[in-house]
Amino acid sequence: MGKNRAPRNRTVTLSESEKNNFSQKLITLNGKAEFSQLINKTINQNLFSLLDYLPDSFIDLLFVDPPYNLNKTFNSNSFREMITNDYIEWIDSWLSGLIRTLKKTASIFICGDYRSSAAIQQVGEKYFKVRNRIVWEREKGRGAKTNWKNNTEDIWYFTVSDEFTFNLNAVKLKKKVLAPYRVNGKPKDWEESENGNYRLTHPSNFWTDLTVPFWSMPENTDHPTQKPEKLLAKIILASSKENDLILDPFLGSGTTSVTAKKLNRNYLGIEKDNTYACIAEKRLQLAESDRTIQGYSDGVFWERNTLHEQVKSIPNNKNKGSDKLSLSNCNESSN
Repeated sequence: MGKNRAPRNRTVTLSESEKNNFSQKLITLNGKAEFSQLINKTINQNLFSLLDYLPDSFIDLLFVDPPYNLNKTFNSNSFREMITNDYIEWIDSWLSGLIRTLKKTASIFICGDYRSSAAIQQVGEKYFKVRNRIVWEREKGRGAKTNWKNNTEDIWYFTVSDEFTFNLNAVKLKKKVLAPYRVNGKPKDWEESENGNYRLTHPSNFWTDLTVPFWSMPENTDHPTQKPEKLLAKIILASSKENDLILDPFLGSGTTSVTAKKLNRNYLGIEKDNTYACIAEKRLQLAESDRTIQGYSDGVFWERNTLHEQVKSIPNNKNKGSDKLSLSNCNESSN
């Protein structure tokens, strides 16, 4: 609100009247809540004030993007860097309170950077089974004169037990084949098309096909640490089923809830800043008419810069927006 933006800027913003209207959709908890009160809702409240009010064993997937251990301002709130032991205790203070909300089959994903990653691992393995550490490349970031440019972040992957969901075929990556190999003249492990040669590959724990939201992308907001919808789509499709419930206790501008909705999952988001919570609600409303996810089309994730002219003929499927991607919501540099 209040910024002068370029004509082609597609950042999701709020007018004062929109903020007032969307505020009416937000909820707060003052006592023990039932599942029916929470499904597909945004709670505008400090996480610590409501931990005791959440039901037991109702979450299928927990995605957490907490403040990293550095000085950062989030609109009306600020986070201050701590010594490592204090940051570990801070993570433990909310993660331990969320354990009882998780089903025995639940998966947990917690984001961090090089400053916070070790602390996340230490607390996470105290309560859960460590499955993997995902490293994803984010293109934004200023170069440093006396250090390596910080260009990656971590996502720690845990499960409550050995019984969990992992949908391999839902998260394969479509990559361009640069050296096509044939046997008896036929493609081996790749497919030939008028628009190029492509191969479906198994997903790894190193993600290089993501674009951090920026001003020309329709998912972009003014939140300083917004994650891409494509990142959330990978996690949601891999570790949940349709109609499962996904919790994000540090919702920010709503990416987790929005992506869950686009992929036919249920959601619950907790965000203490009113403006960000209202932006989340606006994005959820926009998702009712546009369920496209940049870089995800025809049921597969596309390698960056490989989704070109072939999407021109693909219609925008509003019922299964996760299956189709319209060109109007995509540009070549942000696939």
